[in-house]
Amino acid sequence: MSRPLIGITTSDAKSQLAWWFDWFAVWRHGGRPLRLSPSRPLPEYLDGLIIGGGDDIQATLYGGEIQLDVRLDPARDELELALLERFIPLNTPVLGICRGAQLINVHLGGTLDPDIYTTHEGLKRRRTVLPRKTVDIVGDSQLYQLLGVTWCRVNSLHHQAVNKAGKGVEIVARDRDGLVQGIESREHDFLIGVQWHPEWLIFNRPQQRLIRALLEAAKRPLNATH
Repeated sequence: MSRPLIGITTSDAKSQLAWWFDWFAVWRHGGRPLRLSPSRPLPEYLDGLIIGGGDDIQATLYGGEIQLDVRLDPARDELELALLERFIPLNTPVLGICRGAQLINVHLGGTLDPDIYTTHEGLKRRRTVLPRKTVDIVGDSQLYQLLGVTWCRVNSLHHQAVNKAGKGVEIVARDRDGLVQGIESREHDFLIGVQWHPEWLIFNRPQQRLIRALLEAAKRPLNATH
């Protein structure tokens, strides 16, 4: 069987090192990584889709308060919303990572907390690629079934988070401060978002199970889009 084609969204300016982690995460589990960014042509088909991490999402997309000191990428917002509009109805498996989890929630009508450090007084600032944050996972969730654990240690690079869940979205993981760390759709076979970066935890077995599960879902004939 040929390797399933997995689109991975990025900004045009993403570093080669960060892209290497994206590429390797998909390749090591049997996929063909395809970089998708605003300047690149859209593919005719995908077997799976990863909405990757990056800049903040425009507040106008979810009715939030506009922040003046943040980096935005409107062209990427447009690209990713178009990809979700196209591939979710085809039952293409989708994994959202960090910003990607937030974008999925916004696409489904949910809202975001535009700055967790403003809205949660006394919240300790954590910004690290190392697994220093503890996340609890709902026991009967799809995310739990895929990771095989009820809690895990993850990295943390975000200052936004899912607030109100979108249509059909369940909140299935939170950190010990109560912030949303994982979501999934009740209405799709594989539509999951995590607030952390599993692609950087290359020796962490539960996180690699999540990426492997996306690849396994992408190999199923039901999800082929070509």
